[in-house]
Amino acid sequence: MKTKLRAREMGLPFSGKTGVNNNITDVAGVQVGYKTLIDHENASQKQTGVTAILPRGRSNTPQPVWAGMYALNGNGEMTGTHWIQDGGYFTGPIMITNSHAVGITHHAAVKWTINQYKEAWTEHHLWAMPVVAETFDGILNDINAMHVTEQDAQDALDDAQSGPIQEGNVGGGTGMIAYDYKGGTGSSSRLIKVDDREYTVGALVQANHGVRKWFNVLGAPFGLHDNENLIHPLHEQGSIIVVIATDAPMLPHQLKRMAKRAAIGIGRNGSPGGNNSGDIFLAFSTANSKNMPQLSESHQTMDYLNDEVFDDFYLAVVESIEEAVINAMFAADDVPVFKMAESEVCRAIDTQKLCEFVSASRVMS
Repeated sequence: MKTKLRAREMGLPFSGKTGVNNNITDVAGVQVGYKTLIDHENASQKQTGVTAILPRGRSNTPQPVWAGMYALNGNGEMTGTHWIQDGGYFTGPIMITNSHAVGITHHAAVKWTINQYKEAWTEHHLWAMPVVAETFDGILNDINAMHVTEQDAQDALDDAQSGPIQEGNVGGGTGMIAYDYKGGTGSSSRLIKVDDREYTVGALVQANHGVRKWFNVLGAPFGLHDNENLIHPLHEQGSIIVVIATDAPMLPHQLKRMAKRAAIGIGRNGSPGGNNSGDIFLAFSTANSKNMPQLSESHQTMDYLNDEVFDDFYLAVVESIEEAVINAMFAADDVPVFKMAESEVCRAIDTQKLCEFVSASRVMS
């Protein structure tokens, strides 16, 4: 499954202690699946897909997933967020795809929710409002052909699993571009200790943002020194979706504050959050497993951490996102361009050249 070395494996000295897999599934119970669609032989180029995240795996009992969201720049879509803002939770999967596949993916996610929680949905008055997010892949994919089907989204859900996950040109990240290099799906995690308990924070990104001149890694301005094979050198034309997971007990307002720190995470690699970029972030906690509010008693209690211990969590969010973006780029492969670009091929970053540049920069500093 893994054919390329990740950023840490190539020697980039990212800070922080990671989980076993250094990805979002290090948060117990979280599963990730993909459906990848690639066809370069036809005039209607297919370079797209769907990513599925199951916060509570395949449990047949519906439970609220406590959450918070933040949009640094709202030029994009993430469904279900009105209720996350007001109610502080969602139920069911998180899906990420391309801009024109939100509807069909949402349809599949609703159907999955109804079937997965069939008993509860049959016996009670419940409804589904899944989270579906997107970024634009129309430079590498014929997005107007609307290649993604309901079955493709269902296949991504069926593929969801824990453990190591693929990165780069997979799932919703298949046709994405980051800093004028091939981007895509990436992930990373961090471990945080509070008193005698260890918690995990994991991030998954769909990286489709930035222009080359902004790009830096660990403070080294690599993008200013590598100006070949530019796709859209003048303006940012993409977005980034960030999903943050933790097993630490947090209240919805605390999770919103976690989501806000994703802006700093993407900024670590140089992005200021461009006008055309939909920079939308979701944070959720798998703690506080409870029945659906509609099926619960009037008086409720929740475990949560003191705000005074959150600095380490904020740093974990920033560091895991910074590394996840680079992991997405390190795993990516060259792909042909479909339209609207100054190059016929979207090149993956030269990882060896980057690592040497970062090493030399750190020596000089």
